[in-house]
This record gives sequence, C-alpha cells and structure tokens, in this order.
Amino acid sequence: MGSSRRILGTLGLLSCLTLSVHVPVAGAAPSASNAPSPREQPRVTFTERYQAVLHGGLVRASNSAIGCRKEESPEAEPCADVKRGAAGVNGDFEMFYSEVDSDPDTYNSTRAELKVPQGAKVSYARLYWGGNLRVGEQKPPQDNGRVLVAEPGGAYKEVLADTVIGHRTDAGSDAYQASADVTPLVRKGGAGMWTVSQLNVAMGHSEVGAWGGWTLVVAYEHPKEPVRRISLWDGFEVLAARAGDGIVEVEGLTAPAGAAGKVGLVGYDGDRGVLGDSLTVTSDSGRRVIIGDAENPFNDVMNSTVTEFGDQDHSFVRQPEHINNLGYDADVFDLSPALSGGARSLNFRFTGESQGHFLGVLFVQTDARR
Repeated sequence: MGSSRRILGTLGLLSCLTLSVHVPVAGAAPSASNAPSPREQPRVTFTERYQAVLHGGLVRASNSAIGCRKEESPEAEPCADVKRGAAGVNGDFEMFYSEVDSDPDTYNSTRAELKVPQGAKVSYARLYWGGNLRVGEQKPPQDNGRVLVAEPGGAYKEVLADTVIGHRTDAGSDAYQASADVTPLVRKGGAGMWTVSQLNVAMGHSEVGAWGGWTLVVAYEHPKEPVRRISLWDGFEVLAARAGDGIVEVEGLTAPAGAAGKVGLVGYDGDRGVLGDSLTVTSDSGRRVIIGDAENPFNDVMNSTVTEFGDQDHSFVRQPEHINNLGYDADVFDLSPALSGGARSLNFRFTGESQGHFLGVLFVQTDARR
C-alpha cells in the first residue's frame, strides 16, 4: 500500500448480537450478470455471529486470491522472493489473479486444506471473502455477493452472501467483505482441499495496491475432545493509528486457570513492515498479553500472512502457498497465555498501523467448564 493512503473512519466500541442465517447453495453456477446485490454498508459493527459450548472446537481454511506478477517500484524485492516471504507491499507490484483449477470459465481460484477431525460433526460453517475492487481495473460491486465453492473432489456450487456486505470506497481503494452460512455444504464435503473461485477482486497496479482472499471458519463437535467455549464475530471496520483503538468484549467464559485457547483474525490491506498494528488481550483476572508469534511480530500483526501458531508451512496445505500474501491476513494465535489465571471475559483491543487496514473476522476458542 502506498504511503499517501488516506486514513479512513474510526473504530468504536463493538457489541450487539447478530443471528446466523442459512444460505441455499445452488447446484449450478449462473453467470456473474445474475449475481445478487445484497445490502451494503461502509461500516459493519462487529457482532457475535455464532457461539456454543461443546466438546469440540474451531478450525479454518484460508487463502489469498491474488499475488504479485512483476515489480513496479525500483526499490521492490523480486516478486518471486516476495512470494517466498521477502519484504514487500502490494503497492510496489503489478498484481494478478491466482488460478489453480483447470476450468477455463474461472479467472481466479485458490485452494486450502480444512482439517475437520475424523469422526467430528460440523455444527456451523461460515465462508468469508473480500478484496479491493479498484486497482489497475475497476470490478463491479454487483458481484461482491457471489463466489463459487467446490468441496474436496466436488464440482463448483454458487454461494451467495446472506448478510450485509461491508463496502467502503475512498480516493485510493474500493474495499469489501461478504459472507455466507455454508454449514450444509461443509457437512457434506468434510475435511480436505476446498476451492474458492470467482472472488470479486481487481488486478493491476496502483499506489494502494490489490488484495483479496477467503476464509472458511468451521465449528465442530467431537465426543473425545475437551469442553470448549467457541465464539465467532464478524464486521467490517477500519483500523488506523489516529482513529482510536477497536475493542471486542467476549463474555460468558468459564475458562479455568491454565486453560488453553486460540484466537483467529481476518484482515485486509495490512502491510508487512509497516509497524504499529497490534492486538492486546486482557482477561477479567487482570492478565494482559500482547498477541504475536514468530511469523507475526507484536507490532506488525497484520503483515500479510496466513499462519497457525506461527507455522507457515506444516499446519495445513494451500495452493498456491505464498508466504507474503501482499495485503491478506488470516492468522490463528495461541491464546493460552491470556488464560493462565482463568477468565470469565476477554477484552480484545486492536490498534491500527499508520496507513490503515480493514478488520473482518475474529474467532475465539477457550477451554470451558460445564
């Protein structure tokens, strides 16, 4: 992202409750011209989408939909090196769609592994997707609410957004996030490599740069796993250094002292090496922890990675498997240090980097008592 990006908006106290809604998944994939136009808002306040206490947990699959093709800035590292993890920001490159399927009718497609444990029952599944519509080209926002999804070994099915789409434009970008309940589809498809294509994202070069990707979050039940409290939150908020902190308060926990847990995030247009973005978690016991790991520094959490507990290579498979995803973040962090004294509530405080980025998803899993 270029240095002259205009800071957008503010992020206030996040609360309220929104119920999940089932989206029907059609067996055929109509043309983009038939895509729906769901209601859109420039800001969607974070709300709790789903929560449960169960024997089981949360897993996710995720990938970016676009990557660099060639360098546009004389100071840029080679594109091939950036894909392998070198420093680089999307505004320094011409960006082009990732394409892993053999379907001539799709212009972008990526895969990622979903690790639902054997013998587990899927309780809830939600797919999130989003990106920047204005780069070297302008994509029509009418297509924001539609993607194609293929379960492991299956054919594409159309998935339509079933809730308000966050969509915000400014002088440099045209950013959105959409989502849909895909529980029946994931119950049928199960574990393995999931493919998402036709994600509405622009290619080319601009000072702000291109970004986009998708994340599938799945809650499951398994009788041999511990009792856990899980919570899925979503919205569409701008985080920027001068806009104030963002806060999500997760209550109703029964985490005992020494409990294990994890927290996952999805963000857009976070720049690797642009410092100042952080996530701090404070429990009602007073324990305060700054979240980060080997791949996500404490002061650069939104650094264009798709990781789980700091592991880039071995936790799950992605196609393609870029390490620097140039503006797309989908990370899972160890929350256990924040639970060392137990917790009935957790306060998640987000601070934005100097040039701003978008926050789309937060999910939390903690050990619980019945």
